[in-house]
Amino acid sequence: MSKKQNNLALGISESEKVDEYLDSFVHPLIDVVKYLRHVILKIDKNIGEGIYWNTPTFYYTGGMPPFDAKEYRRYIIGFVFNKQDCVRMVFLRGANAIDKNGILEGQYEDGRRLITFQNMDDVKSKEKAFINIIQQLVKQKNS
Repeated sequence: MSKKQNNLALGISESEKVDEYLDSFVHPLIDVVKYLRHVILKIDKNIGEGIYWNTPTFYYTGGMPPFDAKEYRRYIIGFVFNKQDCVRMVFLRGANAIDKNGILEGQYEDGRRLITFQNMDDVKSKEKAFINIIQQLVKQKNS
């Protein structure tokens, strides 16, 4: 018997689970978290969300040919809440994006890249470049 696929693997968004998570989530920068969620979901109609790795995660919901789940091809970005003085997000395939503005941090062997937001002013200063990187990653899913 094959392993049951979760909604992320099937490309099905689970916004109600993210709503529930954020309704009870406590973080000094919750306004930044909610704003970033709104920005990400407005970028493309094929971006969905769910709770994976115990945090809101955003992924491509459109059709894709079969692939090994360990390739994380559907994933776009997810929150990392291990710090209280900032909001960090991880692009699991961030190395695939061109970061002209230098907003991504880290050079991990597996292709991850991070972005850190200190406050809403920081979000606003990086927002255009942030959107561009997500658009690049969504476009790669379509090709």
